[in-house]
Amino acid sequence: MGEPAIQIVTLSFFRFDTLSARLWAFAMMGLARGTMTRMPDLAFWKLCGSGTGEGFTPKPNTRVYAILCVWPDEETARARLADETIFARYRARSVEDWTVLMTPVSTWGAWDGVTPFSTKKPGYQGPLAALTRASLRPSALLRFWRRVPDISSVIGSDPNVAFKIGIGEVPLLHQVTFSIWPDTTTMAAFARDKSGPHAHAIQAVRDGDWFREELYARFQIIGDIGTWRGESPLKALSLT
Repeated sequence: MGEPAIQIVTLSFFRFDTLSARLWAFAMMGLARGTMTRMPDLAFWKLCGSGTGEGFTPKPNTRVYAILCVWPDEETARARLADETIFARYRARSVEDWTVLMTPVSTWGAWDGVTPFSTKKPGYQGPLAALTRASLRPSALLRFWRRVPDISSVIGSDPNVAFKIGIGEVPLLHQVTFSIWPDTTTMAAFARDKSGPHAHAIQAVRDGDWFREELYARFQIIGDIGTWRGESPLKALSLT
């Protein structure tokens, strides 16, 4: 018997230029839901907007949207992304698109009450992506967003970060951070800097019970499709 299939997670980003294209992308946050629900082989999905600047701000960026998908294997993922009409429509209206393909190596927590990622590669040490998702309590919104600019400035200046963005399903309330790192050591150094704004924010979250739901996941990067800002964000990483 062959090896069992390894779950593949894809995160696709689309940049829209014209006003009509941006209005279309905004409308698809609602209109595409039926199509995504009916898509074969798609175990979990989310349509997301993004924030301005590095993406870690409450002000929406109407030019950039993202689609997260969970597939049973890499072959299926690539086939659906290439052949399904909904993805073709996004590509046709965007001026640039980029998809990163990943497989989960660790996960903790829940997303809308379910655990969407299935880990099968423990102990992975190479380049990786980190995803955090939180559903904020309304009473904590102001305190949370006061801390975000400091975190954004630190991660934005970290030379080890190959890619970073803040996205979300619902503005202000449902937030996702996504970043790509060359290895676990550099990512852990940022996360565990006890004197930095990230560590202070995490402590404040724990002390104040700001989140109604949270999820943390790490992924091995399998490859990518397309470009972002004219090139692959993975070009400096060794994926072998």
